[in-house]
Amino acid sequence: MKRPTQLFLFLFSLLLIFTGNLQAQTSTEEDAVRQACMNYIEGFYEGNTNKLKEALAPELNKFGFWKDDESGSFGEAIHMSYDQALDYAANVLAKKQFPASDAPRKVTILDVKEIIAAAKITAWWGEDYVLLSKKNGKWMIEQVLWEGPLTQSN
Repeated sequence: MKRPTQLFLFLFSLLLIFTGNLQAQTSTEEDAVRQACMNYIEGFYEGNTNKLKEALAPELNKFGFWKDDESGSFGEAIHMSYDQALDYAANVLAKKQFPASDAPRKVTILDVKEIIAAAKITAWWGEDYVLLSKKNGKWMIEQVLWEGPLTQSN
């Protein structure tokens, strides 16, 4: 009777250790995805091209739609490449066109897998849905689909 109880306790202990490691790993991966997204937001907010380089894959595909205030209609898709994103940020810094200090900086992690992830970002310009991939152990934003401007219902 003693042997089965010891075996059960041993196996149960292994299960607890394994489950704890999975939760820690998931939390660490989510933190890394969140950091990539924050680097994206802060890169544009601060005009910090180094943060954008940390967040964006060079083959970035970013596009979105801006709603015209007067017509209430969305215009044609606006595209932004990796180089254009860096240029935009550099221009923010050069012209010191920073958003208000209370501008939204919200990241909602939608899903994290082994090498892909998805998140929703809320920033002063609107909402972005981003797709990330893990390359060489680092989470990078590959795709961005956005809609702006940010409204009260967002």
